[in-house]
Amino acid sequence: MSAEWQIRNEICDIGRRLYAKGFAAGNDGNISYRLSDEAVLCTPTQICKGFMKPDDLCTVDLKGNQLTGKRPRTSEVLMHLEVYRSDPAVKAVVHCHPPHATAFGVARIDIPSCVLPEVEVFLGIVPRADYETPGGKHFAETIRPFIGKANTVVLSNHGTVSWGPSVERAYWHTEILDAYCRMLMLARQIGPIQRLPVPKVEELLDLRERFGVGQDPRRKEGGPLCVNTAFGDGDGTCNACSADGPQEVQESYEELVTRITAEVLEALRRRG
Repeated sequence: MSAEWQIRNEICDIGRRLYAKGFAAGNDGNISYRLSDEAVLCTPTQICKGFMKPDDLCTVDLKGNQLTGKRPRTSEVLMHLEVYRSDPAVKAVVHCHPPHATAFGVARIDIPSCVLPEVEVFLGIVPRADYETPGGKHFAETIRPFIGKANTVVLSNHGTVSWGPSVERAYWHTEILDAYCRMLMLARQIGPIQRLPVPKVEELLDLRERFGVGQDPRRKEGGPLCVNTAFGDGDGTCNACSADGPQEVQESYEELVTRITAEVLEALRRRG
């Protein structure tokens, strides 16, 4: 089996996983792999990612011109090519619509950081791109500012795009992000979200480098480690991201319920 045919099979396998996870309904999503400096293998348009065959895939050049394939290439491959042209180290790109991560994009809420170790190690900051009509040049350009600074981006009102050194790694980034977004939604229903203290985040970034994921852009550029620290705090303030670690919440959920219940009972008593 040739190297290209192995990649074709891997793309089809990842397509099945996207479909099984509910990340790509109908013909949603697209996957690509850089075969060389002149050719990119990609999924075609109007095909369910759960039922692709290796010979369904097509190839394009870095300008988007179709080179081979019996089916037309996806229009959204232009977004993939934007990544490949901007970062020669990237070998694969996955775009899909994972429900929990996409919900953040629809609400236009930035993904918070400094919460879950795996996210700090394998993803880092996950930026959100502005909305643009899918398929065109302007749509592709929305992610340009984040290439080289992230490996996963949330697309406002659309979905996600992730990239990496292999198709599976690009897919992993998507899966990690969606699981994280689901945890954030669940945690916010229970109580305030407690963030990791800055020294512990620094330890995770050390692990990231030891695992070979690469240096986190926050260290390269000296940017803040924690973003959207108001998410899940309840009162819009950050009670966590300090060198001393999370501060104790002044009033627990149980205390709040007890206090409100007492106030309601007292009001009813007065009304007779």
